Amino acid sequence: MMDYSKIIDISISLDSNTTIYPANPRVVIEEFSNETGTSTYSKISMGTHTATHIDAPKHIYKDGKSLDEILLENFVGSCRVLDFSFEKESVTLESLKSKDIKDGDRILLKTNNSMRGYEEFYNDYIYLSGDGAEYLAEKDIKLIGIDYLSIKQRGSQDHRPHTAFLEKNIPILEGIQLKNVEEGEYFLVVLAPKFIGVDGSPARAILLE
Repeated sequence: MMDYSKIIDISISLDSNTTIYPANPRVVIEEFSNETGTSTYSKISMGTHTATHIDAPKHIYKDGKSLDEILLENFVGSCRVLDFSFEKESVTLESLKSKDIKDGDRILLKTNNSMRGYEEFYNDYIYLSGDGAEYLAEKDIKLIGIDYLSIKQRGSQDHRPHTAFLEKNIPILEGIQLKNVEEGEYFLVVLAPKFIGVDGSPARAILLE
């Protein structure tokens, strides 16, 4: 049995007020009761890239792998949280090189996005630079995560923060909350519903310390 002292939930809560990336479907939860009034059930509607979620290759590539085709081992195992809260615009290649990242790591990027939170959407979120994305992808990391709703700068024509990973079937975990997580090593568990053929999905993500 694995030994751990704390479970840290790094997921965003889901309800009708959940902040979404512009133009994405909002979260809608409708509650119903059966005819006899003895039970309650709900209809939930949301986009595949809502709150804490996974990007699969199909998100960018029409013939890319869907979420169910990505090995579970990418989402469960040791990981490193790297603190880049000193960055003002993006996580740069130079800063990444200072962190001694190894082949096969699972990497979660902590920035000032975590401090600002998810109460509203803001355009000037910290993102991963294209050069930084290529550097990490070349190391064949198992997963990359970042603490905002997109790893790419909004409106940028530099698509490498998505393409560098997804063309190599490296899943992207977006919308995590790392405010109360210090830089270091953890055990990551990210599980999404077992949808078939989808380009991504909301997920529950936790760290074991």
